[in-house]
Amino acid sequence: IIPATPGGLNEFIPPPECPVFEPSWEEFADPFAYINKIRPIAEKTGICKVRPPPEWQPPFACDVDRLKFTPRIQRLNELEAQTRVKLNFLDQIAKFWEFQGCTLKIPHVERKILDLYQLNKLVNEEGGFDAVCRERRWTKISVKMGFAPGKAIGSHLRAHYERILYPYNLFQNGGNQPVRRLCFLFPLEQQTLALPCCSMLYIMSPQIDQYMCLVCGNGTAEDRLLLCDGCDDSYHIFCLMPPLHDVPKGDWRCPKCLAQECGKPPVAFGFEQAGRSYTLQAFGDMADSFKSDYFNMPVHMVPTELVEKEFWRLVSTIEEDVTVEYGADIASKEFGSGFPLSNSHFEVTPEDEHYLSSGWNLNNMPVLESSVLNHITADICGMKLPWLYVGMCFSSFCWHIEDHWMMLMQKFDSYTTSNFFHKKCIFPKTWYGAPGYAAEHLESVMKNLAPELFESQQDLLHQLVTIMNPNTLMNNGVPIYRTNQCAGEFVITFPRAYHSGFNQGFNFAEAVNFCTMDWMPIGRKCVAHYRQLSRYCVFSHDEMVCNMAYKADAMDVNLASKVQKEMTVMVHEEEQLREKINKLGVVQSRQVDYEVLPDEERQCSKCRTTCYLSGITCACSPGKMVCLYHTRDLCSCPPSNLTLHYKFTLEELYPMMESVKLRAESYKEWLSSVQDILENKGNKKRGLEELHSLVEQAETKAFPQISLLDQLRTVASEADKVAVMAQQLLNGKRQTRMWSCLTSQIPSSRPESLCLDTMRRLIDQGVGLAPHSSVERAMARLQELLTVSEQWEERALSHMEARPHRNMETLDAALQEVENIPAYLPNCLQLKDVVTKAKKWLHEAEALQLGGRIPVLDSLSELLLRAEGIPVMLEPLSRIEVLVSDVQTWKESAAKTFLLKNSPFSLLEVLCPRCDVGTGHQKSRSKKAKEATQISKKSPTKLESLSDVERALSESKDSASAVSVNAVRQREMDILLALRASNESKLVPAEHCCALGVCVCQKAPSGAMMQCELCREVFHCGCVTTPVNLEYGQAWLCPLCQWSRKPPLDKVLPLLASLQRIRVRLPEGDALRFLIERTVRWQHRVQQACTEGVLKKVSKMVSGNIKSILIPSKRTKRRKESFDSQQSEKAKKIRKNKFKKSKEKCEDTTWACSPTHPVSDPTASDSEEDYSLCAAPWCREPEGDEVNWVQCDGSCNQWFHQVCVGLSAERAEKDDYICISCTQPDYDRGE
Repeated sequence: IIPATPGGLNEFIPPPECPVFEPSWEEFADPFAYINKIRPIAEKTGICKVRPPPEWQPPFACDVDRLKFTPRIQRLNELEAQTRVKLNFLDQIAKFWEFQGCTLKIPHVERKILDLYQLNKLVNEEGGFDAVCRERRWTKISVKMGFAPGKAIGSHLRAHYERILYPYNLFQNGGNQPVRRLCFLFPLEQQTLALPCCSMLYIMSPQIDQYMCLVCGNGTAEDRLLLCDGCDDSYHIFCLMPPLHDVPKGDWRCPKCLAQECGKPPVAFGFEQAGRSYTLQAFGDMADSFKSDYFNMPVHMVPTELVEKEFWRLVSTIEEDVTVEYGADIASKEFGSGFPLSNSHFEVTPEDEHYLSSGWNLNNMPVLESSVLNHITADICGMKLPWLYVGMCFSSFCWHIEDHWMMLMQKFDSYTTSNFFHKKCIFPKTWYGAPGYAAEHLESVMKNLAPELFESQQDLLHQLVTIMNPNTLMNNGVPIYRTNQCAGEFVITFPRAYHSGFNQGFNFAEAVNFCTMDWMPIGRKCVAHYRQLSRYCVFSHDEMVCNMAYKADAMDVNLASKVQKEMTVMVHEEEQLREKINKLGVVQSRQVDYEVLPDEERQCSKCRTTCYLSGITCACSPGKMVCLYHTRDLCSCPPSNLTLHYKFTLEELYPMMESVKLRAESYKEWLSSVQDILENKGNKKRGLEELHSLVEQAETKAFPQISLLDQLRTVASEADKVAVMAQQLLNGKRQTRMWSCLTSQIPSSRPESLCLDTMRRLIDQGVGLAPHSSVERAMARLQELLTVSEQWEERALSHMEARPHRNMETLDAALQEVENIPAYLPNCLQLKDVVTKAKKWLHEAEALQLGGRIPVLDSLSELLLRAEGIPVMLEPLSRIEVLVSDVQTWKESAAKTFLLKNSPFSLLEVLCPRCDVGTGHQKSRSKKAKEATQISKKSPTKLESLSDVERALSESKDSASAVSVNAVRQREMDILLALRASNESKLVPAEHCCALGVCVCQKAPSGAMMQCELCREVFHCGCVTTPVNLEYGQAWLCPLCQWSRKPPLDKVLPLLASLQRIRVRLPEGDALRFLIERTVRWQHRVQQACTEGVLKKVSKMVSGNIKSILIPSKRTKRRKESFDSQQSEKAKKIRKNKFKKSKEKCEDTTWACSPTHPVSDPTASDSEEDYSLCAAPWCREPEGDEVNWVQCDGSCNQWFHQVCVGLSAERAEKDDYICISCTQPDYDRGE
């Protein structure tokens, strides 16, 4: 046996992973069939994991409001077997010194707590204290304990051992010695003990007067008498050896009392119940708080590997005492299962009704027809009814095997439909397992490494309270495997497979036992094993077998074969036991009905086995029963006084066994007969009656629907036809009638019944007939039909596999010819289906662009996806592919413009108003986020996530100006303003700044600080990255607010213009339009503020030139330089060609007092041309000698600056331009 490394110096090494299976939908349909399929692989590791198909998502049906439970308390360093042994040893040492009036303080060596248990164990292995001192082995012991040689550690260990452990060992070893004078030697130096310790001499003598010294027998010097605080015996302090100078200050026990206290058997270890009950939400909050505080980071950021290593470190140390809570074995019958049930309060939607009957529903699995537990009448929690488990970080389940060595199925749930669980992180559950063949090896290793625990609790591993490091077990040859069970996954443990594990954080799981038919012999071995351990059975194995035998006629034949073997073993064992008690002299007997007796009344008082077939009672011990194995242990009465209580006589058991045998062997005989017929074994011909009898037997006895049965039905049908033809020949109705019987189906039958194989078979049968004109005509007709059919089958296949694909006209023409062929042609029918799909696809493609509609990107992508499975030339396909490709190119260009490098956000997230303002900030901002949420609730919007915004953009008919998206923008502003106000308000009281938590580090403000221009939070310069060229007073955004780049408007407008040319609608484009409109409106508001407010304030202070500090309104009209009539005519001509260039010289700028009341320039020209305005709502008012214009080719005929709509002069000359206003009707028609 290799013990764990002293002090847990080695880091935990995860065991290898167990198998993980991902069944298809077909395999997933039958759970027991799939488990039997994977069993040869999975049973080798003891445990395995099954991931259901992704679409298998049962709803959460547990009654969360009613679920309230009291968890168990787990102290981690008491769970591990070797650590608990050390703690028990330290408790004994501490108790020993406490009774001597001293307080034990464990010494430190090399800055580490000395492992007294290991020191004591190593000294005992080396022969004891005297031998180690005599042979000078203290240095050797120090090396074994992990200390470096050459530092004189051995002398320190000797001193500590002599002071603390040597007196205890003398007491332990001398307690049973038959000597009159038992001597205790205690340390003289008091370095590690708080109070002076005392040595004593105790003489085992007859009763003496209470106030007499029990050593010298004298009652003098009463002031020097020392009274025991346990029994009040008296001792002179000078009679003790060595003598004491003073009476000890603390409590003191004499050797007799000390032996009684230290000799008490240890209390059986178990988990305490917590002092409070929890709801799921309260427990989840507590669990998340514990994990985040322990690891000092958000719960979802803690790696599973770190949690695993930390767990095994904690359970292996005695220095750290970490306590957690675990909600285990919660009855689903009381609070409802996580799976839906037909009779529960949970309302199942029609699309989820199939989960009610699913075999993977843990409420159904134990009672499926293939499950052996279906034949147990009682509803046993945890076995036939699921148990619920609610875990937190480090809460664990210790090494154990399932009751009766059954299999276990556990489902790990992530109930996202719950109002509570969608707010919680569901963390994995880490499992460790050992295969069933290694169960005895694992038990042996644990008993050898921690024998002290098993001496007091023989069935310790059945109590689920002891764990041991998997690395320790693996070092001793036990194969261990692990897995992390995540949400929605199943873990299966196989018979007698030890398993344990712990929770990575807050989670919710559900488990139940189940048994396949292969388990039955294993279950009988388990009952025998329980009998040796005197462990009670959860149910009677014999009762279950007899219940199955009652239903032998309807039993599955494979199960019957297993039950037959069980019945044979059971009846043979019962015969031997009854014969044994008959020889013993038990003559009285009585038949009883064991089913009506409570389990405690039919339990063997010796081995605690549940009796069913028989039991022994005696009149001297009413209410007491033993099984036939322990007849002599009932009482001391003679055997003639004993009474045999039996359920069945042996004569009643034999017919039951025969009925099961008949069921099992009848199938074997039937199977053998069918195989002989189909394989044509032997020379004996079988009659029609025998064939029909075999078919009828399979139907009446419910034999499995295997392929052999289908073949037998086919053979019987063909034989019937041959028999009819033979009878016609015997009756003189020759070839004509015979052939008409064969060919009557050709012209009159349905085409789907006349396939190519039928025609070939009819031709083969006609070849053997005598020559006749009708036969020859029918044969020629059949042959022609067969030839034509085969040719068209090949042509249809070639049409579908042709590259490039055939066009619709070719395929339509082919289908018209095929319609006239009266036969079932699979390839032609498939071709017809392909043409139907192609026509439907073309119709939808045309409908997308009817009336000038602008198609949506999702619709085009769906068409492309469907076109991949249609082997037909589709003319619009190439155009759609180009459109989708252009859109992807546009999205890539937009992403490069807006997204930061390695940005975690999508383009749509950046362009849309934020739905989660404030949620990315640290925990200290939770209050601010709540305040912001209060404000956001005032706005009547239902858009709570990016997917809602994307759906609103896709469904909106007015594109980027959708009212719902505008509401999100308003919500964003409200939350942001509340967040800014909260951040600014907390900085006002300067006297509390030391307790204030700011920045990403949540520490107090210190040194140089940066303040975000948007959220107004302050940050330490060392905690955030700042631009190198950032000047003092310049605006700066924190990492939580800097979502994207902020490109200038002249780089964004070309993106919008290029998207208009593509003429495909997508959410990102609508969001971009909305963003541009927001930008323009903001610019107008800034200009208006400058015009109305700043101008008035500055005019009072400055009498100089005001125009240098003002920003002109976007709608300000500029007077253009007057042209002569010839130039004016030329300008008008150019306008007709779509764009114009005009030289502008602003001689005097006119400033507007308000956007709605512009001030006219009195010197301006009366010509309307001189006051032309750009129709773009975001007009940038370009200035210079040349300004390029473009006119909308839509219905409005308005003019725009080319730079305002993102067009170049060359593109404006070549392509048509349609403004945003003219595209709006397209959306109305298209939606």
